[in-house]
Amino acid sequence: MQDITELLSAAKQGDAEAEGRLFSLLYADLRALAHSRLKRSKPCTLLDTTALVHEAYLRLHRAGYVQISDRSHFLAYSAHAMRSIVVDIVRKRGSARRNEGDVDAMPNLSSVPSGENEILRVDEALEELSQVSERLAKVVEMRYFAGMKESEIAKALSLTERTVRRDWEKARMVLAEALK
Repeated sequence: MQDITELLSAAKQGDAEAEGRLFSLLYADLRALAHSRLKRSKPCTLLDTTALVHEAYLRLHRAGYVQISDRSHFLAYSAHAMRSIVVDIVRKRGSARRNEGDVDAMPNLSSVPSGENEILRVDEALEELSQVSERLAKVVEMRYFAGMKESEIAKALSLTERTVRRDWEKARMVLAEALK
């Protein structure tokens, strides 16, 4: 764990070798996150696990590891990046479909295929939840989108596992209401 923290620090400073070592050390974790994410959205994105990991890596690299301090934060940020990638792909596909049809037509979620519709609805509900509580939104993102365990989420957010469980329950109730 200390090695990863040191590599993150070096990567922030622009050390390409440290960044490469960091990526190779955490590659299995990133693949597990990507696999978990794609289980829910693969038919909608046409991405495979490797492609999603590499896209997330590119976003991490471009961001310069700005606020990432340890393994848990790295995985939490990766989960956010993967969610963003999947949502962006679904939105681009919807935009392409609209451009093929009537340019003046307003986007309508009922015209979006059901899997894509679910991804967009959950993303919108999560954005609304983040306006109420950023922490609840992060818990959902890490658990639902990244498949992280309560212990991993607790460590990443510097919370107790019990608090993560309570936040998860609160967030589920809020999201259930928003998705009705």
